[in-house]
Amino acid sequence: MAPASVLIPAAGLSTRFGRNKLHEMLLGKSVLLRTVEVFLSHPATACLVIATPIGSKPRDTLPADLLPIVDQSGRIRLVEGGPTRAHSVQRALEASMDLDFVAVHDAARPLVSHDLIDRIYYHADIKGSTVPAMPVKLTIKQARGPLPAPVRATLPRDELWEMQTPQVMRRVNLVAAYAKCWQPLHTITDDAQLLEVAGQSVWLVPGEERNLKLTTPNDLHVAERLLAGDVATPNEG
Repeated sequence: MAPASVLIPAAGLSTRFGRNKLHEMLLGKSVLLRTVEVFLSHPATACLVIATPIGSKPRDTLPADLLPIVDQSGRIRLVEGGPTRAHSVQRALEASMDLDFVAVHDAARPLVSHDLIDRIYYHADIKGSTVPAMPVKLTIKQARGPLPAPVRATLPRDELWEMQTPQVMRRVNLVAAYAKCWQPLHTITDDAQLLEVAGQSVWLVPGEERNLKLTTPNDLHVAERLLAGDVATPNEG
């Protein structure tokens, strides 16, 4: 497995959560620390870049329990993020090592597994750009909001997929996609979309149910239960 740079955009405001979710404690560790630890413990991670909130010194925005890891690791770089996710990823990309592959991962997905990372890297090496995805379970109606609004169409669920991270791609492709992007960056909602806009192919591979993104306080409770199950499992029987 070729070494890769991991980009973690952590510059969001956690508006829907109500407070900085990356500082929330998840069984004794901050959310951001748990996310970082998964990748630092993976053998393919040669460099990890965290994009922090704009307008502040990067170190001042990190959870306290992450700072010793930043100081000791030698593989972590901090960079000030931008006004949107796509801007933050671009700044992290510019600060990363010049390696063949980059992996972009949501800072608020602390339960990503090494198995999933391995699967994404494996297919990215073959296909060039891969994204973990889960099938959409709910019926999706298309309408022009705000509601109330008339339904325009019912979208076929068998063609709809919910995106996860890490999204892995060749560095040269992501750099080219930023250079060619004709859409305003604030309209780009995930990293694979940049490649799509540039006319590059993106392949979906199976994601994981437990690789949830912490968006609301309830998600944090779900993550706690999942982690508690992981801790309890070795002692069962």
